[in-house]
Amino acid sequence: MKDQGQVMVFDVDGTLVDSNDAHALAWVETLRQFGIKAEVRVVRRLIGMGGDKLLPTVTGIAADSDRGKQIAKQRSAYFRQTYMERIRPFAGTRALFTALRNRDVRLAVASSSDEDDLARLLDIAEVADLIERRASADDAERSKPDPDIIHAALARLGKVDREKVSMVGDTPYDVEAARKAGVRPIAFRCGGWSGLELTGAVLTFDGPADMLARLDLALIS
Repeated sequence: MKDQGQVMVFDVDGTLVDSNDAHALAWVETLRQFGIKAEVRVVRRLIGMGGDKLLPTVTGIAADSDRGKQIAKQRSAYFRQTYMERIRPFAGTRALFTALRNRDVRLAVASSSDEDDLARLLDIAEVADLIERRASADDAERSKPDPDIIHAALARLGKVDREKVSMVGDTPYDVEAARKAGVRPIAFRCGGWSGLELTGAVLTFDGPADMLARLDLALIS
């Protein structure tokens, strides 16, 4: 029997599209243009946070400072120009969203990307037409692992029963944000984190195709 009340909120980068390495490289290469050296492996572990947290963690530069804003703006432009068109969706992404819609699951996204990047990434993932609501970094004061973006996405859905909401992401920051938001965390390993690192998720899948193959397990009974 179809459950009319279920909601799934998805992260995008590393969850629906294979973009985490590209984001890390864009940060490192942009920082180099400002005379700041950063290691890709260090930055890669921080992808999933927004720039409001990543930039000060790596450089000590406040994201809301003039220099921080300049770096963030240049990084966004560099990412779009250099990497955006290389990004591809993970296998099974659209098929998963179609199957969820057929089960009457309401779909939203909550991403640390800004609105312009999010719109393009959803087009790349081929799911923009299947999503009911979305929230980006532009809609939240603080990025993940704070729960602000999840709260924003759920607010746009209207009245929901949080006991029937799952948040699907690929990083420990998504899992922590889901728990802080009071919703059920589900993790994908396709973003590069191991199952052990995603401890705290109630379920862990390899990626969209794996969730699709075991969809009944992913849904709240």
